[in-house]
Amino acid sequence: MREIIIRNEEETREFGLELAGHLEPGDVLALIGELGTGKTALARYIAEGLGISRSIVSPTFGIVKEYTQGRIPLFHFDVYRLADSDEFIEIGGEEYFYEKNGVSIIEWADIVEDILPEDTKYIYIEYGADENERIYRCTF
Repeated sequence: MREIIIRNEEETREFGLELAGHLEPGDVLALIGELGTGKTALARYIAEGLGISRSIVSPTFGIVKEYTQGRIPLFHFDVYRLADSDEFIEIGGEEYFYEKNGVSIIEWADIVEDILPEDTKYIYIEYGADENERIYRCTF
């Protein structure tokens, strides 16, 4: 597992932009971390790197937001309010992984981890040594 220390918002942006350059249609990116660790900020910068100019906010109440104007469509999920993966299946969430030709980013992915595709890319985000620092543990 690769570990990256992110010390500020600009480093988050740099990482998100770089990561976006490597993403391809069908990729699933699972973001796992406590409240306030920067999952949505990272998703925002990945979207920027994909060429999406719309404002990216957490889709907490809608579960998923679709952004199609970038080089690859982006499906941004926030599954915090779901009880388990069964609810995700009921709303058709899995269809985005297998039937849509875009990148899926899932915040709070540990809630639905049991149904994520085998090749899902995981980023575990933890608080670092000071209030601005974050530690990203990546499986890719």
